[in-house]
Amino acid sequence: MSKEGKVIIRAPNHPNWITFSRNPSNDNDYPWVISYINIHLLNFCFFLQKDILNYRNISCFSFFNNREVFFLINIYSDSNQSALKYLKDTGVNIYNILIMTRDFNIRDSDWDSEYLFYSVHSDLLFDIADSFNLSFSHPTHPVPTRYLDNGKNSNSVIDLMFL
Repeated sequence: MSKEGKVIIRAPNHPNWITFSRNPSNDNDYPWVISYINIHLLNFCFFLQKDILNYRNISCFSFFNNREVFFLINIYSDSNQSALKYLKDTGVNIYNILIMTRDFNIRDSDWDSEYLFYSVHSDLLFDIADSFNLSFSHPTHPVPTRYLDNGKNSNSVIDLMFL
């Protein structure tokens, strides 16, 4: 969706990148995540795994390396934490996840030194990461990942990575 609330029909394309997103099942089901895989990585045979996770705010990819299957998860969790609730409610059991990343829309003092409060949603996020045997990856140079264009709110860290 654009800032104005209009549905974006196409994503930007570049010849060095392949775009992955799920197809909507109806007008209210447009995906909120899109993933790009560099063409130099295509020998790993990436597949969008809609049979494992089929939710508009989550992309799950598998790829092969040395005859073993690995997974990547790209998430956009809105302000209602719908993607995290979906993951919790579906109880998906995926092994060999290498990375779970993106915009979790959770502000918490655990990863944002400028934010002095704790969020109950971070418990859900860490429970899900633990269920996938993933750990929070602390950045070497912490900086905001969301920059606001107004003077009323402060910039924040809401894009996170679990390895």
